[in-house]
Amino acid sequence: MSANSAIGVGGDVKETGLTAAEVRARVSSGAVNKVKDSTSRSVKDIVRANVFTLFNGIILAAMILVLATGSWKDAVFGFVIIINTGIGIVTELRAKRTLDRLSILVASDYLVRRDGRDVTVPHDGIVMDDLLWVRSGEQVPADAEIIRDWGLELDESMLTGESRTVRKHEGDDVYSGSTAVSGMALTRVTAVGARSYAATLTAKAKVYKKTVSDLNKGINTILKFMTFLVVPLCVLLIISQIHTVGGWSVALATGQWRQAVVSAVAGVVGMIPEGLVLLTSLNFAVAAMRLARHETLVQELESVETLARVDCLNLDKTGTITDGGIALDRVVMLRDDGDDAGGGDGDDGGIGDAGDDDGVMAGERETMQALYDLANEEQPNATGRAVLDGLAKRGYAPGEVVARVPFSSSRKWSAVTVAGETTPSRPAADSPRQRGRNEKVRQESGVVRQRGRNEKVRQESGVVRQLGRNEERGRTTTWYLGAPEVLLAALDGDHAALLEQVEAIAKEGSRVLLVARARTDGQGAVPGSRRGSLPQSAHADSSLVRGSQDTVALDRRAVPVALVVCSERVRDDAEATLAWFREQGVRCRVISGDNPVTVGAIARKVRLAGERDPRIMDARMLPDDPAELGRILEDVDVVGRVLPDQKKLIVDALHARGYTVAMTGDGVNDALALKEADLGIAMGNAAPATKAVAQVVLVDSKFSHLPDVVARGRQVMANMERVAGLFLVKTVYSALISLGVVLTAIPYPYLPRHITYIGALTIGMPAFILALAPNTRRYIPGFLKRVVGFALPGGIATALSVLITAWTLPRIMGWDVAGSAADLAALRATEAIVLFVMGVFVLARVARPLNGWRGALVAVFAAAGVIGMFIPFVARFFALVVPTGDLVAPTLIALAGAAAVFAVCIAVVPWASRTALGRLLGRAGGRPDARSGGRTDRRRGR
Repeated sequence: MSANSAIGVGGDVKETGLTAAEVRARVSSGAVNKVKDSTSRSVKDIVRANVFTLFNGIILAAMILVLATGSWKDAVFGFVIIINTGIGIVTELRAKRTLDRLSILVASDYLVRRDGRDVTVPHDGIVMDDLLWVRSGEQVPADAEIIRDWGLELDESMLTGESRTVRKHEGDDVYSGSTAVSGMALTRVTAVGARSYAATLTAKAKVYKKTVSDLNKGINTILKFMTFLVVPLCVLLIISQIHTVGGWSVALATGQWRQAVVSAVAGVVGMIPEGLVLLTSLNFAVAAMRLARHETLVQELESVETLARVDCLNLDKTGTITDGGIALDRVVMLRDDGDDAGGGDGDDGGIGDAGDDDGVMAGERETMQALYDLANEEQPNATGRAVLDGLAKRGYAPGEVVARVPFSSSRKWSAVTVAGETTPSRPAADSPRQRGRNEKVRQESGVVRQRGRNEKVRQESGVVRQLGRNEERGRTTTWYLGAPEVLLAALDGDHAALLEQVEAIAKEGSRVLLVARARTDGQGAVPGSRRGSLPQSAHADSSLVRGSQDTVALDRRAVPVALVVCSERVRDDAEATLAWFREQGVRCRVISGDNPVTVGAIARKVRLAGERDPRIMDARMLPDDPAELGRILEDVDVVGRVLPDQKKLIVDALHARGYTVAMTGDGVNDALALKEADLGIAMGNAAPATKAVAQVVLVDSKFSHLPDVVARGRQVMANMERVAGLFLVKTVYSALISLGVVLTAIPYPYLPRHITYIGALTIGMPAFILALAPNTRRYIPGFLKRVVGFALPGGIATALSVLITAWTLPRIMGWDVAGSAADLAALRATEAIVLFVMGVFVLARVARPLNGWRGALVAVFAAAGVIGMFIPFVARFFALVVPTGDLVAPTLIALAGAAAVFAVCIAVVPWASRTALGRLLGRAGGRPDARSGGRTDRRRGR
């Protein structure tokens, strides 16, 4: 729909805008609206994040030290890190390409006026001094000054933090980051690019919250701890190993400093959970890439984790449970007693005879034309489009509109003023031929009259007519369209019976709107009005215009004229999708701006609450106190007539109850709540402002993707918890072994190449497989506490097994590990076997349950480790030895002792950690984030 055709109130726009040459000149000078793309990280950021890390630096330094000793085989760990880093970069680049391609599908275009024509350009195509149309539902892309205004109202909460709409006029400035709630305007761009708010649009849009990653917080805590631990232990290890070979002078004179360096590096490399950070970013990227293949755009990788924690889902009815498709069902004409506002209860149909046909049809056509003009906004919502489509099929077209108040989700109504005589005089008599024409018109327009109080309405009709005795002629008229309960509450008279009629229709699941009419004295528009908006009213009701700076209100003398009945199409997959969420323990609520009875009927159709009927509430009855609101919401499934600021308040109240809240939406009125929710999910056909603030966009607007979205998040978190425990076990036992070596001044019990071989088979490769395995377990906060609780028993058991073997086996075998290289090599080969077996034990514990493919996974990697010992090249390269002769018995004894230590530690350490260290680390890693206000985890009512 072009701007001119949509305005209908401003006549032809005389401004021609920039010429093509002027646009080219501004592009050449850089005066374009280019901003940084925030959908995904840049290539430079991806490379930097994967390469330039603290632990990569430590490992690189360790690799250089080992290479300096000439023992290149022990430096192979460095090449593994290089390969892992390369895999991470390639995977993230693939994810970036996928996300960038998908983001194009949800990118918003804008309408500008150039060379006297309206043309569509992308966000970056706007240049300085462009004439830019700002239309309802759009986010303002650049700073501009209004030069023509048609009732524009902006939500500037992204800039000011105040959740209210501001009426704009000609000459006012509009700023990027604000959102057009209703109306439209023609503006001249005054600032673009870095000089505009558009340069920081994403940051402004997310002023209320930032995605908080419990996983990243936990891993960062581990890395901070290791940072303070690694460097001192590395220095102490080098000093200790130098002393084992006779001190610095001997080490430098004999060249044994090389062996000391290699031994120290073995301890340092083992303490670094190098694959943990890689797997975290890799898992986020792979999850985002998989979701992208299902038409789901993840705009923040960290939000994948939030998906796993969701236990409360607030659904918008339109576009989520229903497919957004609405059809005009019928229009029920009400009794009209002229200017008598007390009429309109709909019970007494006007009784006419055949001679009334022209007057009846003229009144109906007048109402239908007004209804068309009311719906014919620049960007009508779904109901408006349904009305336009339905009436266009019956031959209606845009009429002359003097003034307009566009629909606002805060007001719940719109209005137009029309001028001139719209009701023709009634002819004296009709010929049979004329009556035939009238009957044909009635049949084509779908209109059926109600001739008496109890006359049955014919089912084939699309419109029902209840006619009063007198028709008003030749008067300028203001027409209103909106929520019946809101409009009737502002009108004079008793409309209880009409409200009952509305509720009866709404219970069928239909959407009901009311058309009301106010006659004026017949001199153009309503006194005091101006083009583009309705006038201020002496009867202004602030409850109807909450958030609007200009007070526009209903004429209390307006008369209800017709009920507009529209029906919505429920998505075929809605019931199955909601059933899946119920099974997963996610509490679903429908939060809608529509009539609660209508929404309740739709909720009942899709079995929102399972076997029981959904509990319904009108948002006008909700308290403003978040604590009280949260208590009430525990027993409510459907909330109707919700204002935009109430949606945000509902999210706050649920947060206070300890819920992790996801919110779906498609309208601009949903943007505020989407920002406040832990996870904002927008439909692909949503308003640009809504998509800009959402972390996840369902590109094809299919509600059925949500289970896969949540399941993918749960998979990432549950699997990363497993994998983190696996990596942390190695960190724990390496740190404890290094400490034991320093305190007892013994040679390090294994080589760096040993830890490379064992780590690859029991940690690295299995972790990649486990991280991508299916897993639907719902995430519960406390990642770090659980990971540390898992790692301590296995890590302590492995460290004790290795150290006990290093302290006792040389004495049993009579080895001189300090003076004989052969004896030291034999000890290290045996320790490698012990370390490998303990690694298999830990892997089996992580992979539980061991039925099916998980058991096979453990068996395959255990077998691979044993087979490698019998392959000459592998055995020589990694210094592996198969026990033979006198070494068999001590090795078996060491393995038996290691198994016993492992069993004891698994039983004892968790109990000890729960009473001491576990609580301390739990407070460090599981503290509620500041935004939640320290909320407790009270998930009731599910």
